[in-house]
Amino acid sequence: MKLLILGGTVFVGRHLVDHALAAGCEVTTFNRRREDVPVPDGVEALTGDRRGDLAALRGRRWDAAIDVAAYVPSVVRSAAALLRDAVEHYTLVSSRSVYADPARSREGDPLAEITDAEVAEAEALVPEGRSSALLYGPRYGGLKVRCEAEARAALPDRTLVVRPGLVVGPYDPSDRFTWWPVRLARGGDVLAPGRPERPVRILDARDLAAWMVDLAIRRTTGTFDAGGADGLTMAVLLDACRRASASDARLVWVDEAFLTAQGVAPWSDLPLWLPEALNAFLEAPNDRAVQAGLRFRSVEETAADTLAWARTRGEVDWRAGLPPEREEALLAAWRAA
Repeated sequence: MKLLILGGTVFVGRHLVDHALAAGCEVTTFNRRREDVPVPDGVEALTGDRRGDLAALRGRRWDAAIDVAAYVPSVVRSAAALLRDAVEHYTLVSSRSVYADPARSREGDPLAEITDAEVAEAEALVPEGRSSALLYGPRYGGLKVRCEAEARAALPDRTLVVRPGLVVGPYDPSDRFTWWPVRLARGGDVLAPGRPERPVRILDARDLAAWMVDLAIRRTTGTFDAGGADGLTMAVLLDACRRASASDARLVWVDEAFLTAQGVAPWSDLPLWLPEALNAFLEAPNDRAVQAGLRFRSVEETAADTLAWARTRGEVDWRAGLPPEREEALLAAWRAA
């Protein structure tokens, strides 16, 4: 199969390339080439800009395309219009943030709405570097809904929409999961947020990539939520991260109300922690995706591989997680409470 991958090859796109090559696909990538990511042997790397310069795609044909960098509807509209007669199958990577109510975020629930004026404001934002959800803030979910609609309108019988939850693993630029295995490897008392039994879901980017390549090969259409495996709790996840480095870390479970009163920001200061009222994002079922072939490696493997990759980065400015001094102060206050 001849496969076109639209967007960055830093994280999910990088794993898509690897799995597509392993599946015997002829791979072409199209992006701005602003990241220092090596191009694997056998991959055709086209350079352009989703916001206007699509010249490298014109006059070409592929069997399928996977769009991993759709943040505003205009880029989907223009690419899908160009590819309408150039591909047999189009996959749009959306997000589980499309749901209107974070406490009701599962397939079939109402979707987020966004006004035309809000779309225009978002379209006017020009990312200085890598595009991300942070650039678009609370409009992100509504923008993804509009992106999905553009893809379906252009290729109504050939579109697959995948809505991932929290995607993790090697090369993740967000640090939302990476911080945990690195922090637990450091040892000592570790602030663990909320209930140990709180359900969570994480999806290794390699599992997501392998599944999407397989769906493209099979020309699967429709819309699928994609989260992690059933049965994972915060305690199980953090213990897997501890075992990945065989550290002496000791988990100190801290009450959600205390963390909120101390001004600790969910998801960013303490990755993977959401208040119980919003935890539906990390609980929604995966049944249809599993029936369609989504499979999961163990959380221990994800933690170990993520830690091994993180150790190759050297010193970094963490995008998520508590600084050591802030964590120590919170633990001292918790013990004194």
